[in-house]
Amino acid sequence: MRQFYINYSIRQTPSDEFKLTWSHYLKLMRIADINERNFYEIEAIKNNWSLRELQRQYDSALYTRLALSKNKEEVISLGQRGQIIEKNKDLIKDPYILEFLGLPDKSFYSESDLEQKLIDKLEHFLLELGNGFTFVARQKRITFDERHFKVDLVFYNRILKCFVLIDLKIGELKHQDIGQMQMYVNYFDREVKLDDENKTIGIILCQDKSESVVRYTLPENNEQIFASKYLTVLPSEKDFIKIIKNS
Repeated sequence: MRQFYINYSIRQTPSDEFKLTWSHYLKLMRIADINERNFYEIEAIKNNWSLRELQRQYDSALYTRLALSKNKEEVISLGQRGQIIEKNKDLIKDPYILEFLGLPDKSFYSESDLEQKLIDKLEHFLLELGNGFTFVARQKRITFDERHFKVDLVFYNRILKCFVLIDLKIGELKHQDIGQMQMYVNYFDREVKLDDENKTIGIILCQDKSESVVRYTLPENNEQIFASKYLTVLPSEKDFIKIIKNS
């Protein structure tokens, strides 16, 4: 089979072979920052993104969202290796972009409406969650002391070998919501996970949150529970800049 070698001058790719379509590379060549460009190329190859999915991930600022919580060396690594999941926080984005649900910003909908939309668009949601996620259950019931509780969504991450619980909250996050997720995580760790599996991760998706409430409710060494905002419309470039500055 004849091989074609990339020769555009802006950078040398990891393998020097065309592994994407020419339309993919035309899109990549328009990304000015070399680390960001490399990241999207690596992820597009690794995850077999279509051109539409590459455009969607770029429009939703995936690189920027992942880079927000990383130091300089880790940001450089994103451009060299793509997204590498080695620890719990590597899974987390803030915010999550859920524009594929078709829900207008600040419309009136319930948590059950949001959950149903995510189930209806599960394939899209799995792409937004990231690498290694598989769906396990919705409204997973847990019972003790004759009391019943339900976890909105349960996933399993094959890379970290752990359950990932997601709770959906409309409006601003409250400290009681964090306490509830702590209870869910503790239950899964003690009653559900196997001995060779890692500790459960809990993600609370909310429309708004106070960083101080999150910080002082969780222990300083927290590595299991995370609170992230979600957006139901794709922000403009101006709005993304505002989000970045406030993060």
